[in-house]
Amino acid sequence: MNASTDWPRPITADEARAVDRYAIETLGLPGLVLMENAAINTASVVLDLLGDTAELDRDAFRVGVLCGGGNNGGDGYAIARHLLGFGIDVELFAAKPVDQLAGDALVNARACVRLGVRPDACRDAAEASRCAERWSAYHLLVDALLGTGFKGEVRHDLAGVIQTLNRIASGSNPGPQVLAVDLPSGLDADTGQPAESTVRADTTVTFVAPKAGFNGPAAAAVLGRVVVADIGLPDAAVRAALGV
Repeated sequence: MNASTDWPRPITADEARAVDRYAIETLGLPGLVLMENAAINTASVVLDLLGDTAELDRDAFRVGVLCGGGNNGGDGYAIARHLLGFGIDVELFAAKPVDQLAGDALVNARACVRLGVRPDACRDAAEASRCAERWSAYHLLVDALLGTGFKGEVRHDLAGVIQTLNRIASGSNPGPQVLAVDLPSGLDADTGQPAESTVRADTTVTFVAPKAGFNGPAAAAVLGRVVVADIGLPDAAVRAALGV
């Protein structure tokens, strides 16, 4: 499982979308394939963060995955499925009901449900508070709520979920690690400006290349360590997608 890429510079949110379009429209790779590659590489990073599982019982590890309603949430469902395959105890939390999802996110969410892992509703501060006691006992929380398309301020209900996640991660000793998928939810991929409610990650697994906003002075406080994971494309294909 390759969790690195040699692409030499940060990319914007539009460029990230251009890479996806090139892979799908020019190379003929379904979006599900890209999501699958991103997910298995992210799950590999999760295993590394959990420690030397060759010497520990993987059943002892507990991971919570918070999934939004778009493709970032789809990544989260796919990551959860791979972690289940690795023998990790995974629970899912959904900011949008599965029957309201579409496209690749719906495919991966339904797969998790059919595997017996039905997500708990986590749409606002009240629902997040009901989950919080479980979160505090987890080894790691995966933030797959918002992706590179986010701009501005987080809507009120989801802001409550993010605030609860941050409170749990920082409030216990030791608290669960937080891993953000592609970027911390609430961070603007291009400007690096965090919204008022932004996930504070310990590790960010970003796809293809760091995002342009990661160099912003305010971004460092929420990104944590940045790991670049590939989605199954060689650098030559990324260059072709971006015309460089």
